[in-house]
Amino acid sequence: MYATGTESLIKQARDIQEEELQKFYGRISKLLRSTKEHGNEAVDSLQRLHLIVSATKYARTLPPDLLKSLQALLRSPTCPEHLQVLSSSILRESLPLSVHSLSTDFTSDVRTISYLATVVLSQAASKEELTFLSQYLLKNLESRQPEGQIPRHTLPILSKMISFTPEILKEDQVNLVSRKLVDWLRYASVQQSTSISSGGFFAGPRARQPVPMTEVDGAVVGDFFTVLCVGQSYTEDQWMNMYAFSMIRKWLLTYDTEGASAGDSDDRSEVDSSVMSMVSATSSASRLLPPKERLREKAFEYCQRLIEQSDRKALKRTDTELQKACLVESVAIMDLICCEDSSYVYRAFPCIKALYGRLSGDLLFARALLPIAQFYLNHSETAAVDSEAVFRQLFGAFPAELFNEPMLAFEFVQFCRLNEAVLKDSVALCRQSFPNLLKFLAWNSPALIAEFVELLPSLLAPETAIELLHTLLDLPCLAASLELQQRSASYQPSERVQWDQGGKLAACLEAFRQPSYRGLFLYILRPEAGTGDTIDRLSALHEILAPMGESPRVLHCAQIVPVLLHVYFNNVTQFADGKLLNQLLLVLLERSGLLYNVKTFPTEVQRVFSTHLRALCKLHPALIIDQHRELLDFTASTANIYSKEDFYTHMVWVIGEYLSVTYDSRCTVELITSYFESLEAVLFEVTQVRRSASPPSYSPRVITVLMTTLAKLASRSQDLIPRASLSLSKLRSFSCSEVVAASYSEDDREELVTRAHELINLLKLPNVAQFVLAPSAPGDSTRWHRDTNTSLPQGMKAINDLLHKQSSFLPA
Repeated sequence: MYATGTESLIKQARDIQEEELQKFYGRISKLLRSTKEHGNEAVDSLQRLHLIVSATKYARTLPPDLLKSLQALLRSPTCPEHLQVLSSSILRESLPLSVHSLSTDFTSDVRTISYLATVVLSQAASKEELTFLSQYLLKNLESRQPEGQIPRHTLPILSKMISFTPEILKEDQVNLVSRKLVDWLRYASVQQSTSISSGGFFAGPRARQPVPMTEVDGAVVGDFFTVLCVGQSYTEDQWMNMYAFSMIRKWLLTYDTEGASAGDSDDRSEVDSSVMSMVSATSSASRLLPPKERLREKAFEYCQRLIEQSDRKALKRTDTELQKACLVESVAIMDLICCEDSSYVYRAFPCIKALYGRLSGDLLFARALLPIAQFYLNHSETAAVDSEAVFRQLFGAFPAELFNEPMLAFEFVQFCRLNEAVLKDSVALCRQSFPNLLKFLAWNSPALIAEFVELLPSLLAPETAIELLHTLLDLPCLAASLELQQRSASYQPSERVQWDQGGKLAACLEAFRQPSYRGLFLYILRPEAGTGDTIDRLSALHEILAPMGESPRVLHCAQIVPVLLHVYFNNVTQFADGKLLNQLLLVLLERSGLLYNVKTFPTEVQRVFSTHLRALCKLHPALIIDQHRELLDFTASTANIYSKEDFYTHMVWVIGEYLSVTYDSRCTVELITSYFESLEAVLFEVTQVRRSASPPSYSPRVITVLMTTLAKLASRSQDLIPRASLSLSKLRSFSCSEVVAASYSEDDREELVTRAHELINLLKLPNVAQFVLAPSAPGDSTRWHRDTNTSLPQGMKAINDLLHKQSSFLPA
């Protein structure tokens, strides 16, 4: 969200009238042409113009003269840099496109070319429009530039360009860039840049002597220059060394898929691979390699050197952070090289293994351990190296201790997503660790919901599906428990939390520390699956955590659980057998009334349950018979109507829909009668009219579904038809009572009476009722089921009309 003042300016920029805008264009154009020295007035006008052209999602069309003035300003090497920045920003957001006029003639000024390139790259729509720019950049790279004139911005622009159109470079051009990258990576100077002396009596040749670069610990550099070498000033080739390292991974990903790649290595003999490794062993021999393979060799050596440098004790904290970043990039590049040429795996593993041994005990380097885990995942089988300890730490200690690190959480989940197929087949611990992985989501729920929607299907397995469902339902409890865990060590009684209005947080913390509740929290915070699907004292845990329901983190978790439940059910039904589906139904019955009471969380979860209850029963109709005892207990309780109306209504509906011999030959008259008697008692209880009765708090839909289900069951056991007709006949007196009239609208009451009358008339023709209310399974389509709420076929109303003498279907 923007500040109030900023929003006001943006609104003004969007609402500016066309007449006023044209006058403003004219003033700026005149201002830019009138003087060579552009002062504050020109800067203010360009800033306002930039706001106008960028405030809307539609590009504004600039007049030709203004466009020409902005392009001239952008091209001018003598123009102040802040004006070039503004001109470039305006041209990128406006029409007509400037790509054709700017891409035909490039200046030799390094700073100017970078701003010209940003406009060309943002507006180019095809490879042809980038041809001139690419040729200019390659020409600069190929020509020998004097010291101080090496185009630093060439590599960043080139890197951006190959992101858009990798095919823009031909084979010879790729080789040219590869050779230049090798030179910058391996042969940059190890001396600091000599600063120009300011003169003076004491100035002399000694003051301008080159000073060697140092390592991060202060030692003089003894090997070639890398990004971890420190100095007061840097030479141009050292700057190019840093730029080259920053783009080397993208370059290898884009253009190193040929030559000595993994695909080609299958065609080589083992002798060829060993010879290639020996040839690559020395610097002199590596010059015999083709440009791509030589770049691969030098990049590998560069990364090895960085890993060695990262072991030094940095004098500055910023250098320590730089070491961590370089470790991440270096291991990733080595992994990429090994994927392209498996002969490097045996050279890389000793280095990677030693690095893991050095970093594994320090969780401050956790982000650097992720690419190491990726390396083990890709190459441990090739090198016959055991990787179990790596992944045990990865899925154990990381989520349990570092769940509150947002960047690590995102990178960890991305690692799991990118490798979900390999992890599912090769690392059994991944699926067992979902209680730990969900800690990342519980703590960082808004940022990670999209990633977990993609990741969740890979965590599903038949043996852990039930426990995973319970864990998803307990996600808000997990978020609350993690907050208590974080606060328990540092919370002070004087500390005030914004959402804790009543000071109840202290009571929650006290319960968290009590030994009697310790088992509850240990289960919720467990690191692995397998200790049990759920716990018996879940309601006690909900009561303890009730004050935490106001926490923003808990509220966010409660909002994302329904989304994850939809993903869960959509995927679990793809492999679930009858046994698992029966277990899922029991969980739905149990957990529909055992949910953490956070605002609308129970209602939303019950709505998801209702949706997928129908899907489960349609997939396996035998559930109604397999679990008839539990379903009878559930539907017989009118309390369930008041506390979980939507779920109860759907449960009654699936009983009426699927309790039929059509779906299961085990469906007996006795079973139909038991369901009928249970629902008959419920309908009688909710529709009985007493003066002292309170107004009904449930919707007419519940009554409609109960009536319809009774009629369906009666049509399948015709001895029940008189009892069903008697129950339905009482709906008129119920609808006419004062209590009901005060709660339901006239249309609702009329609909109840009409539906009861239709069902009674239908049951007068038992054979027809059986056909209408119980269509065959193949007839279960939209043309048979127009009434989606009750699943009554369209033929029901037609037959009802036939039973009326006034019906137009009968002859006069």
